[in-house]
Amino acid sequence: MEPTPEQPAAAAAPGEAPVSKKGAKKAEAKAKKEALKAQRAAELAAQAAAVTLEDDPAKDSYGDRKDTTSAFSPDAQAVEIRELDDSHIGKTVVVRAWLQNSRVQSAKMGFVELRKGGNWNIQGVVMASDNAPVVSRRMVKWITSINPESYIAVEATVKQPLEPVKSCRVSGLELHITKCYVLAPAPAMLGMTMGVASQPIVNFSDEKAPADDAEAAPKTETTVPAASMLTHLDNIAMHKRAPVQQAIADIRIEVKRFFRSYLEARRFKEFEPPCLIGAASEGGGNVFRLAYFGEEAFLAQSPQFYKQFEIAGGRERVFSISPVFRAENSNTPRHMTEFTGLDLEMEIKESYTEVLTTLEGVLLSIFRGLQERCAEEIETVRSVYHSEPLLLPEPGKEVRLTFAEAQKLLREEGPAEFANVRDDEDMSTPQEKALGEVVRTKYKTDFYVIDKFPETARPFYAKIDDSGATVGDGVKVTNAFDFFIRGQEVLSGGQRINDPAELEERIRAKGISPDSAGIKEYVTTFRQVGVPPHGGGGIGLDRVVAWFLALPSVHLAACYPRTPKRLMP
Repeated sequence: MEPTPEQPAAAAAPGEAPVSKKGAKKAEAKAKKEALKAQRAAELAAQAAAVTLEDDPAKDSYGDRKDTTSAFSPDAQAVEIRELDDSHIGKTVVVRAWLQNSRVQSAKMGFVELRKGGNWNIQGVVMASDNAPVVSRRMVKWITSINPESYIAVEATVKQPLEPVKSCRVSGLELHITKCYVLAPAPAMLGMTMGVASQPIVNFSDEKAPADDAEAAPKTETTVPAASMLTHLDNIAMHKRAPVQQAIADIRIEVKRFFRSYLEARRFKEFEPPCLIGAASEGGGNVFRLAYFGEEAFLAQSPQFYKQFEIAGGRERVFSISPVFRAENSNTPRHMTEFTGLDLEMEIKESYTEVLTTLEGVLLSIFRGLQERCAEEIETVRSVYHSEPLLLPEPGKEVRLTFAEAQKLLREEGPAEFANVRDDEDMSTPQEKALGEVVRTKYKTDFYVIDKFPETARPFYAKIDDSGATVGDGVKVTNAFDFFIRGQEVLSGGQRINDPAELEERIRAKGISPDSAGIKEYVTTFRQVGVPPHGGGGIGLDRVVAWFLALPSVHLAACYPRTPKRLMP
């Protein structure tokens, strides 16, 4: 099992004061009051719009409607907001989208903002007119009274506004609406508005915040209150509709795509490790147990053993993208009980550094690819969660430090509190973060490798360095390494032991019986055939996304975060 990298606690954005728990709770209470206020306003607007349509000349051009088969003009072209450009000027189009907000200019004119596909939005204009197509005042009032986040369809003429609409991504065009139908109405009261959903989350606690907390709310750059992660997950649809979450989700997809394409181009074959295993073979206590046809089964903590089985089976180079489960009762913004692992394993011809170089290449390919392909998505995220661009080393100038060199650097150039760190003890999370700052200052990079970890900090299958090198009080070092970005560990890997006798010796040295369930079958595989030297690594997809974007919590990078207190939605 690859060691799990520690994840950082939530932090305030650069230049902002840390947010207290009471302050976050106050912001939560304020968000709820804001939602209640919006409900009351919507109810009043609905009452004002409750007028008879029988004598309205535009009655067939608006209203609640589920079937729009014959509702629109035959020559109207259905388009997505993202597809609209100058070639559509003067044309009649049909747009289906969410109504984000609206405002009344006068009894004869109103404006709406339509959104679709993340942060693609455009302004719609509705003006009363007696000329065909007729738009009545009642129609103007009805459209501007539609509840926000309702899904609607409009027929409109595309025109150029008098001046760019700065509040919309499609700023150089606007829709002059002549027909409008609500396909799926939103309730008068939303559990969380889009304005709140688009604010940075400052409270990642799973505990509900009391509404009467008297602590001052955290200061932000907007008057819109923030909501806790708890409120976001309780309103999962609005959470996911927020442009920032759509951007994070798109970046997550690209990470997997870059990972797969880089490895496939280098003859790696994908395989599917099982999630259900018959023995808690990789750590014992931190596994999920479940009934399995009268027996006991476990959710896999990693695909480590199965990657090695693939190598033993002659696959030479393999990778997997699969869920990983850890039954750790850690309720922090850096832990989850389920996450997605990006894993690879490969034969070694001469040196384990072949593995290190491959892993280094795949991560740098991901980071550089994201910077090039996802510039807009990254900017969307940074508009909410401010961060500095990730500094990457120039090709050929990658930073690789041994564990002893890293500790020496921390002792000499890090904070005084780390002046006595040892070379034979694993790094703590505060040490890793402090070292990240030192490396950034000294080497101008946020990405670096620490190699030759002491064997006390590595699992039993980690290969001991054949040179016999030691650190501290004679502790042997391993051909094992960790990769870091922004002082956060995102990958653990190294060379594995492929000799069964050596493997059994290391298992015993770790206080584990070679005959225990799961371990016995693992060792037996190495006795059945000759297994070539090999190594690999495990990457946490959620953490790569979170730390690349400098998010305050790994939960923001997960599609549906799982914690000890959260199994829904």
